[in-house]
Order: sequence, then C-alpha cells, then structure tokens
Amino acid sequence: MAIDPHADPKLQGVSIRSLPKVSLHDHLDGALRPATVIELADAIGLDVPEQNAAELGDWFAEKSDSGSLVEYLKTFDVTTSVMQTADGLRRVAKEFVEDLAADGVIYGEVRWAPEQHLARGLSLEDAVEAVQDGIEEGEDAAEAAGHDIRVGQLITAMRHADRSLEIAKLAVAFRGRGAVGFDIAGAEDGFPASNHRAAFDYLASEFFPVTVHAGEAAGLDSIRSALIDGRALRLGHGVRIAEDLEVVSQKGEETFVTFGDLARWVRDREIPLELSPSSNLQTGAIAAWGSELADHPFDLLYQLGFSVTVNVDNRLMSRTSLTRELALLADAFEYGLDDLEAFQLNAAAAAFLSVEEREELIELIGDGFTR
Repeated sequence: MAIDPHADPKLQGVSIRSLPKVSLHDHLDGALRPATVIELADAIGLDVPEQNAAELGDWFAEKSDSGSLVEYLKTFDVTTSVMQTADGLRRVAKEFVEDLAADGVIYGEVRWAPEQHLARGLSLEDAVEAVQDGIEEGEDAAEAAGHDIRVGQLITAMRHADRSLEIAKLAVAFRGRGAVGFDIAGAEDGFPASNHRAAFDYLASEFFPVTVHAGEAAGLDSIRSALIDGRALRLGHGVRIAEDLEVVSQKGEETFVTFGDLARWVRDREIPLELSPSSNLQTGAIAAWGSELADHPFDLLYQLGFSVTVNVDNRLMSRTSLTRELALLADAFEYGLDDLEAFQLNAAAAAFLSVEEREELIELIGDGFTR
C-alpha cells in the first residue's frame, strides 16, 4: 500500500496522525526537509544532486532503496555536509521537532553523532549546544502551534571510529542539559559493540542509559555483544533476533515456535526492539524473510510477546513518518487501534526518562487513544 508521509490515514474511523505517539529511533541527519538541504547547501556554496526539493526527495528515496545498509548510509554524506555550522544544526533540529509534533509525536528521542559535524570548526560541545538550542526552539514553536512535545538527545558515537569513550563522556557531561542516552551507529557488520567496551564501562559506571544499533546489518552475535559488552537497555532495530526463533509447526492460525537462549532472554527481559519497518526493507535487514512488508517478522515478534516499538529510522531516506509506518503495519497485519496503542505504550515504557515521566506519557497515550 502506497501512503504519502504527509497523508492522514484513518483506522477504525480515527486519524492515525492525531493519535499520541512516541518516537525512539529517529536520526537527525536522516530527517532533513529536502528544501532545507538545498537552502543550507546554497548558503555554504555546496553542490547537491538536485536543485528542486521534490527531485532531491526522489533522489534520496531512490539511492536509499538498494537493499544494502552500506549503500543506504552513503546518502548521509549529503545531509551531514549541510550540518557543519551552528546555524545549520540549530535549524535542522528545530524543524525536526516541528515535524515530529505535526506527526502527533508527544515524546521523541533524536540520535546523532557530534563527531560528524566538526568540519567547519565546531567543537563537540558547540555542536551539542546548537542542536539543543534548535530542539528548544522547536518545542516552543510546537507549543505555540498547539502541540505539546518533548525531545531528548541520544548522543551517538560512530562504531567504525575510535572516539566512543570521548563521546560517552560528552553525553554524560550534557546529562540534564538535553542528553538522555547514548548510542553507537554506522556500519554494524565487523564493528561489534565489544570494540567500544571502554566507553560502555564508563557509561555503566555513570548509570547513563544506552541503546545500541544491533541486529540490522549483522545478526545474533551483534545483538549478543550489544547486550553483554554494551549493556544495552534497548536494541536499535534488533529485527534479526528473529533468527534465533524456529517455527516448528502451524495449526490453523496458531504458530508454534522454539526460542534460542538469546531470543528468550530478550523477550523475557522485555528488552525493547526499535523496529523500523520501511528502513528494514530498504537496507535488506529482513532479506532472510522476504522483500515485502508482510514478510517482516514484526508481527511474529509482537505475537510472541517481544517489546516491539515502531520507528521511522530516517524519515527523509525512507520518505516516511511515524503515522505512515503505523498505517503500513495496520494494513499488512490487520492491526486495530488497540495494537497501535500497545506499540506506543511499549515505546513510552522504554523511553530514557524517569519512572514518573514515563507514567505521565503512558497516561497521555491512554487518554489519546480513548477520546
């Protein structure tokens, strides 16, 4: 089913866009408006592949739909190139928050890697402060437009680089000033979380929350390392945990599955999976199961009791929104409003917030789904 990311699909007569949502896996450098890319590039004299916003949007979508995470990641060379100044970072962060609010998101976490934004003289601290300024401007603009939203930063280190301990210390330094958690991202295969054990040891000593990209471009060993070496409280994507499940039989509508030790641990400990359906198709993360959304193991994981959440990953590259992802899943698996509410409750419970703040989110979601 083709759904415009700006459309307002209905489910059981209810606008999906109007429902309160929680966004946990959303990259800042994957969320730019095409028009903003062009304007920021012009301001610094940088060439981009297309000068028309619609055509540039088409270019990102086409280049991202390769079935390879490595090729998918190359599109970020364009977006990060226009995010090298304080003004550029501030604007992108402000628009990020405004776009989330317009999509019905009431709490979001934005992940980005400060080390990738230093080419024009910014320090790591300058970059984080610029993004935080933009977030706060976006929250104020959203409030003025009648939307209540809060957004926290997930300070991210690049897993193929060697700055993770430095970035971990940066994240902790900004605790209470916008940073709510830490992540590692980038090329997953060949760069396990164990390469960054010193950073994760430090974060654990500071009781600072961690999510780790794992189970996307690499399989069970990557997930295992994220949990053991990274002490991950959530799994970024984590879709390939389904490789540790074996469907042994099916009787009518019932499916009987055996669990491997890793899958059982993730399920029983309710470790949240930050699943991103459209992105998982684009990068080939679900290639073992098929090439259509209906092949995604999302529903299997949901029915087996895993803590599944729904995310966009990169709204520009996937030409998507959280509303669109939910609508696509509802169409593929015949979900109703109760299912969509369950995904939001899972995400609220997994947010890197205090218990009191998570309970407030859960209450807001319940109110929004029963109005």
